[in-house]
Amino acid sequence: MIGLELEEIEDQGKAFSEFVVAHVVSAEQHPNADKLKVCKVDAGSGEILDVVCGAPNARTGMKSVFAFPGTYIPGKDITIGKGVIRGQVSNGMLCSAMELGLGNDHDGIIDLPADAPTGQRYSDYAGLKGVTFDISITPNRGDCTGVHGIARDLAAFGIGSLKTTDMSPVPSTGTSPFAPLPHQFAPGEDKTIRKFAGRYIRGVRNGPSPAWLQRRLRAVGLRPINAIVDITNLVSLGWGRPLHAYDAARIVGQPVLRNARPGEELDALDNRTYPLDETMTVIADDVGPLCLGGIMGGERSGVVEETVDVFMECASWDPQLVARTGRKTGIVSDARYRLERSVDPALTEPGLELATRLVLELCGGEPLEPVVSGEDTPPAVVIDFPFSEVERLTGLRIAADEIEAILSRLGFAVEGAGFTRKVTVPSWRPDVTQKADLVEEVMRMVGVDKVPVDPLPRLHHVAPRMLTTIQNRRRVARRALAARGLDEAVTWSFIPHEEAVRFGGGAESLQLANAIASDMTDMRPSLLPGLLAAARRNAHRGRADIGLFEVGQVFLSDAPEGQHTHASGLRTGTARLTGAGRHWQGDAKQVGVFDAKADLAAALDALGVGIDKLQLVAEPAAWSHPGRGGRVQLGPKIIVGWFGELHPAWSEAMDIDFPVAAFEIDLDALPEPRKKPTRSKGALDISPLMPVKRDFAFLVDRSASAASILRAARGADKTLIEDVTIFDIFEGAHVGEGKKSVAIEVTLQPRDRTLTDEEIEKVSGAVVAAVVKTTGGALRG
Repeated sequence: MIGLELEEIEDQGKAFSEFVVAHVVSAEQHPNADKLKVCKVDAGSGEILDVVCGAPNARTGMKSVFAFPGTYIPGKDITIGKGVIRGQVSNGMLCSAMELGLGNDHDGIIDLPADAPTGQRYSDYAGLKGVTFDISITPNRGDCTGVHGIARDLAAFGIGSLKTTDMSPVPSTGTSPFAPLPHQFAPGEDKTIRKFAGRYIRGVRNGPSPAWLQRRLRAVGLRPINAIVDITNLVSLGWGRPLHAYDAARIVGQPVLRNARPGEELDALDNRTYPLDETMTVIADDVGPLCLGGIMGGERSGVVEETVDVFMECASWDPQLVARTGRKTGIVSDARYRLERSVDPALTEPGLELATRLVLELCGGEPLEPVVSGEDTPPAVVIDFPFSEVERLTGLRIAADEIEAILSRLGFAVEGAGFTRKVTVPSWRPDVTQKADLVEEVMRMVGVDKVPVDPLPRLHHVAPRMLTTIQNRRRVARRALAARGLDEAVTWSFIPHEEAVRFGGGAESLQLANAIASDMTDMRPSLLPGLLAAARRNAHRGRADIGLFEVGQVFLSDAPEGQHTHASGLRTGTARLTGAGRHWQGDAKQVGVFDAKADLAAALDALGVGIDKLQLVAEPAAWSHPGRGGRVQLGPKIIVGWFGELHPAWSEAMDIDFPVAAFEIDLDALPEPRKKPTRSKGALDISPLMPVKRDFAFLVDRSASAASILRAARGADKTLIEDVTIFDIFEGAHVGEGKKSVAIEVTLQPRDRTLTDEEIEKVSGAVVAAVVKTTGGALRG
């Protein structure tokens, strides 16, 4: 109700109610398997059960967690039953933390203290009776990546009151052996880090963390490691403030902040090695990188139970650069998840103080003076907020005092009186920048369900036109192309950089600053890359004959006028309008340029722009086969569309080994319809007289275009000539080198009387004269 999406509610008491504390009476070697043991288990049922166990830590006399046959194992998504393993009966299962879904530890079964009561429910013994809320956080709510931020929203809504946390400075006992970390960045070089705060804590007693802390971490699926590491996880989960702890004894020399050098690698805490590049910020010592900034620490300086001196880090990072580094390395860590959503910059030093206080409380030690370098000052965002905006945008009528109280509970500072007040945005809410954002804050605290739902007023007249011109064109184009048997596709607006360059884009202004994948880096300059990729995927799955279209936006520049709406389509293989594939009545031909031209013409006709009213130019797009494509235009500067077969070189470059015929229409280039028609549409006029057809064959140069012949013939007599079509084209040795024969059919439609032979001959002569004059050809005898 308040904008935090609840994915799941898990009742831990119910989930673990069937697991019990069990006593392993004996653990003997399995007679038929080296890595298995046969255990005698007392689970409080009154009988000793035989259980086959493969855990290396299973031993006689230990206490562990047992699942009877029929128990659901959440970590493996199975229900355990009785079985026979290598000839030995097994009546249940001794469980690891991973199998219970309480962590990632699967190296052995859970080892409980010797005083754990046999037969007691494990949920009662371990205190697993709480409820876990799994909340999905939107990218703009970095403040809610910690429990404290969620609690703030709940308290503002009226559920309980927000607890305060002591983050005051902890007194230091001496000077730190490390100086403030120097920045070693070249001028103009991207640096992920903004501010670094570190503290040397000497003489700690590390080891297992207390039960309450382990219980909290296991409740959210984290495996307890040791007290120091568990404290960093607690602060990260509790306050959304990622930390990192170094074993100070393993740091060689003075640590520094810099970008990685060519060839450097990081042996990370997840036991993997990652290559680094010059765009990634690291914390390094004299040996090399200690930590990949904002992402993950290194194994070399990791804290272990034997650690005595700790260097605790709390830093502020650039969210976009953290996200970029995370994508390059492929690391998905808890720190990255929080930092790329923007962590409260004002919490850097207080977060370090909180971690220090917890270390002293659980591990002891002497805190030395903090070392701080860099600066990250939260922007002072002040918004003039008219309270009347709440009702204007949402319809909610809320008193001014209540609006002020809601904003104050959320951490906003409200000053002034009257209808418009100044609202200062807290440092943890960088997503709030304008009045509408404040309205949203008020609305979600009052409740979205309280927003009034009013019906639209009933009109007492004919409704005016609701769709804009481009909206109507999108609708018409979709219907027209679907009617021709093409399937509509919706592809990504982001394409790989090399394809953007290939199709005329790739400008730096159209490259994404925060791309979601390495092959989605640029805004598309054309719809064809996405359609071609879809056709290629279909072909690889055995569907090589398909027709696709898409109506969507393309981006020619980052200016508003650079965003155009295109309607594009393609046919592959034999997917022609009249059918595809093999058939006993005859195989379909492969798609060609005229299939693409016909689709383009049909779409233009549906849009009210006949292709015969446009200029047809034999100059194809760059992606089209030379001589097998063209464009339609209103003039040299107003290009309406392109059509043609895909260029062979492009087919090879894009891994396409099947014929493709495609077209593009720029819907924004079509002329605007007249606001008021100059004349109404005339009545249907069908002549009762029979039409007269005459055939002509002309010998013309091979370079003469069909369009010029048709245009000349139609213009010979616009009153009587109703249609002109080409029905035959022939080239051969007996018509002459460089020549071709083009045969046309001319349809004459008389209106008021039957034509005489003299009138027909007169029109025929005019047709011949017009074509000869235009093409320089001659009438064949």
